[in-house]
Amino acid sequence: MSTNKPGFEIPDQMRDFAEKSVDQARKAFDDFMGATHKAVSNAEDSASAVQAGAVDVNKKALTYAEEHVDAAFKFAQELVKSQSVEDMMKIQQAYLRGQMEVFGEQAREFSNSTSKAVQDAAKAAQKK
Repeated sequence: MSTNKPGFEIPDQMRDFAEKSVDQARKAFDDFMGATHKAVSNAEDSASAVQAGAVDVNKKALTYAEEHVDAAFKFAQELVKSQSVEDMMKIQQAYLRGQMEVFGEQAREFSNSTSKAVQDAAKAAQKK
């Protein structure tokens, strides 16, 4: 009893449809991957710009800290040499006045540096 089953054949239209569907899926995937690579590249460029800006800001902060410590030591040295309470008060007033001026200038510089870092990061993000 041998039963001869006819073979199942896929119609040409089905094959064409399947082939086109695979091609479309491949193109959609390629487009997605291209957009993903572009997004990653933009993120890397932005990160590099932010990192470069952060390095500059960190260096400024360290320089400012060193300047303040140096000024404090100079203040202490002058204070130790004072001969009277009046001298101490004058030295302290001069120190405080000078530090307030320095703080103001450093705050402006720090603000400019951080603003520039943000602008550079935004430009890097927009380039691509």
